[in-house]
Order: sequence, then C-alpha cells, then structure tokens
Amino acid sequence: MRVVIAGSSGLIGTALVPRLREAGHEVVRLVRRTPQAPDERGWDPAAGHLAPGALEGADAVVNLCGAGIGDKRWTGARKQELRDSRMIPTDVLARAVAEHGVPTLVNGSAVGWYGDTGAMAVDETARRGTGFLADLCRDWEAATKPAADGGARVVLVRTGLVLSPSGGLMGRIKPLFQFGLGGKLGPGTQYWPWISLDDEIGAIVWALEHDTVSGPLNATGPDPVTNDEFTRVLGEQMSRPAPWVVPGFAMRAALGQFADEGVLVSQRVLPGVLEREGFEFRHGTLSEALHAVLDG
Repeated sequence: MRVVIAGSSGLIGTALVPRLREAGHEVVRLVRRTPQAPDERGWDPAAGHLAPGALEGADAVVNLCGAGIGDKRWTGARKQELRDSRMIPTDVLARAVAEHGVPTLVNGSAVGWYGDTGAMAVDETARRGTGFLADLCRDWEAATKPAADGGARVVLVRTGLVLSPSGGLMGRIKPLFQFGLGGKLGPGTQYWPWISLDDEIGAIVWALEHDTVSGPLNATGPDPVTNDEFTRVLGEQMSRPAPWVVPGFAMRAALGQFADEGVLVSQRVLPGVLEREGFEFRHGTLSEALHAVLDG
C-alpha cells in the first residue's frame, strides 16, 4: 500500500514508519516545514492547506496528530491547544480523504473516551464516559465524519498508556524507579490500560491491512492491571524497591485536573476488536511488555 502519515515524528509515528516499510508498504510523510526528503510532502493544517498531489495514489492515511495530553498543566489555553492540535488536522485530512477518494483513514483517539470505569471491564461497545478527555475524544472522532461520509473506511484507534523504551510513560517513571523513588500513585487500585509500543504499531498496521475492520478499536494490552500491580512488577523487573505512595491530594496539587483524568482515573479497557478478530499480541502480559521495554 501507499500510506500517507501525519504525525510521523512522534513516539508512535517514528516507530510506525519503519515497520510499514519492513512490511513492504510505501510511506509518505506529511511535514509542516519545507519538505527535505523524497518521501515528504508539505502541509499546513491551520491554514487548511495540503500540498498538491500529497494524497495522489494513496491507499490509506494515518493521522497521529495531537499535542501530548500529560506534557503540561491543563490551563484553559492548554486545553484549547489539546483540542486544536487534534480537531484541526483531523478535519483537514478527513475532507482530503473524501475529496481524493482515499479508501482508508486510520485516526488516532484515546481510552479517555471511556472516562472512569472503576473496576468494570469495558470494550469498544461501552458508552462514552464523562470529563474533559471523554469530550475531547468524542469531538476528535467526530471530526473524521467527512471521510466516512465520502465512503472511506475509518478506524478510530483508542490508545492506552504506551510502554516504550524511550519517552512516553516510561520516560517519566523509569528514572524514579532507578533511584529507588518508585511507588504507587494515589490508592493504587485504579486500572491502567497499558500497551507495548510494539503492539501499538502492530495494531495500526493490522488495521491498515484488514479492510473488514472499521470504527473504534482499543489499542490496549489484553491484561490491564492496577497501578499497584504495575508498580510491583516494574519494581521487581528493575530490582528496585518501590515503597512510596504519592497521595492523591499531592498529585492534584502538582498536576491539577490531569491528575484525576490521566493518572488517578481507573480504566479497565479491553481490546475487544483485536481479540475477536485474531490479532496476535507480542506482549500479552505486563511482565512481557516491561521486559521488552527495559531491554530495549
């Protein structure tokens, strides 16, 4: 296939590009600067501009655009940035997909759609939860409507906590464990819907290659664990004690609203579509995923 990718410089995008090429697909990367390589095409989503011919011959578009949810404190301006960085590029791409007759759009989304599920396991059939992230995901996914209306197959990849050797969640907490400062966050009973970077990329490639799949797709590991269990397993694998507890009030003081919706929230999200359709996880347990991450 000829796959056009927006957001190819992020954590997921930088791993997706070589995986697609290894699988024999041609990759075109959309960049917001002057193109400098044969596989680059320019675009300016804020201006609604896409370079002529950028989608020529494309079999699929993958949209991974979006500012990092937990990178900065959620001020009013930051929330608007989180929305704009998702909705504007998605709208531009969805309309272009429809205009150029591209068969498939694989668009980013997040497990934030589900809000706080407590101890209840949910899959793609669950209703949307409440909160800023749930509303953000609703509008993010809705922005793909022009592509669907134009006849494209649209896959909405609701990603969990991506475990990578560098960056992401592990980039933040691994140094703490290395110095013996690891510990559970808040009560520790909240479920964390993790997925290894390998399986995140595998799920996206799988969605591109299986044209019977459309709609929401949870990119999460098959065995979500509580924060307490996550802390214990990571401490064991790093041979470091993890005795500390960061109380919820301290996290709220430090992180504001993101503490409740991004860290203390419980999301027992299962990859229903991937499991039903026969996707094979490389890392089916947290222990396997962390082993791969720590050896990476």
